[in-house]
Amino acid sequence: MKYFKHLFSAFLCFFLLNANAQQKDQSQEFYFGKKIKSNSGTIISKPITYNEKKGYGFDYQSSEKVKFEKQNISGNTSIYFSVKLPEGNYTIDVVLGGKKSATTSVKAESRRLMLKEVKTDKKESIRKSFTVNVRTPKIDKHSNISIKARNKGQLNWDNKLTLEFSGQPAIQSIKITPASNVINVFLAGDSTVTDQDMEPWASWGQFITNYFTSDVVFANYAESGASLPSFKGGRRLKKILGLMQPGDYIFIEFGHNDEKIKGEGNGAWGLYTNLLKEYITQAREKGGIPILCTPTQRRAFNSDGTLKPTHGDYPAAMRKVADKLKVPLIDITKMTTKMYEAWGDEPSRKAFVQYPANTFPRQTKALEDNTHFNSFGANEIAKSVVLGIQELNLGLVKYIKPNTPKYNPEYPNQLNDWTVPMSTRFEIETPDGN
Repeated sequence: MKYFKHLFSAFLCFFLLNANAQQKDQSQEFYFGKKIKSNSGTIISKPITYNEKKGYGFDYQSSEKVKFEKQNISGNTSIYFSVKLPEGNYTIDVVLGGKKSATTSVKAESRRLMLKEVKTDKKESIRKSFTVNVRTPKIDKHSNISIKARNKGQLNWDNKLTLEFSGQPAIQSIKITPASNVINVFLAGDSTVTDQDMEPWASWGQFITNYFTSDVVFANYAESGASLPSFKGGRRLKKILGLMQPGDYIFIEFGHNDEKIKGEGNGAWGLYTNLLKEYITQAREKGGIPILCTPTQRRAFNSDGTLKPTHGDYPAAMRKVADKLKVPLIDITKMTTKMYEAWGDEPSRKAFVQYPANTFPRQTKALEDNTHFNSFGANEIAKSVVLGIQELNLGLVKYIKPNTPKYNPEYPNQLNDWTVPMSTRFEIETPDGN
């Protein structure tokens, strides 16, 4: 018996060591600079444009804007770097800093903010880690999720990981390692939740990523224009359930587009309520933890400075489902009502996509959207969701980054407080849904 115990222990050690070695072998490392010496990884000492055959390189014409220093690269605008990768979760280790002082923000894929304005002094190096979900529309050999034609070119749905370094960035190295034992947080929702691929549009799902450690990864399957039935019909729920592991979360926020579905059996107390129950039941059957989120408010004020309740019975219907099925609920409707009213009618415009003509390339008409946020507004909503997580004391609380201040929607921040620069990719067409 003792012999078999020793044999088993030896086998287990071998298995673990081999698994660790395999994961290490799967890592990809990139070192940037004119005079880099390394025994591992890929040294990049000159501009290399991304191509499929090579499988890595600078993307979106940023190779023309990169300045190569002795031990790092730097720039005065967004630097995009892409690496061809299969679907999965990846831990990204970046070393930032260079010859001069720098401020570097990092976004991943469709503008998910991972690191906000990391400051490095002259000749200082700082290592930071975060985890990114890389995905494709594929579900299995027989089916894919439905992708609208206008969205097929988005960074969330291609076959590579794209990192954007912005501000006054300085980058020394990037290490990419397949991630295991991370908590997946799946997001199911509409245009107010989805990763908006281009400026000036933004949603809370792509900014909440900045507030969590690398132990958590957000997989945002929300889609502009989506309702509960279209999200299910487009097989996005099927894909989430196929990937979900016990202990994973799914945040569910719908309402904006469900309100437009007319006919017998529809409405807040009909189809909407029934599908919420179905989503919750199916997630729980997979061992997942469903969280309900009432919809973000539209910017619609009464003459007395109060906000109009434009969602009808839908927030109340969601609250009732949450109460009946004992599902944690984050009341974004109530929080955004407090937030917008605290700003007031005119100042609240600064949180939305409202810009005069010619603010962006090819923008000949003013943008006056009262539903969709800019990055500043989306980040304020993300902070509200983090507050909701804290108030519910979800298991995710312990993975909120240290020193994250507690948010109060009755005292929201102002646009001047937001200094993260815009990305350099723009789209003037309004997202689907309203």
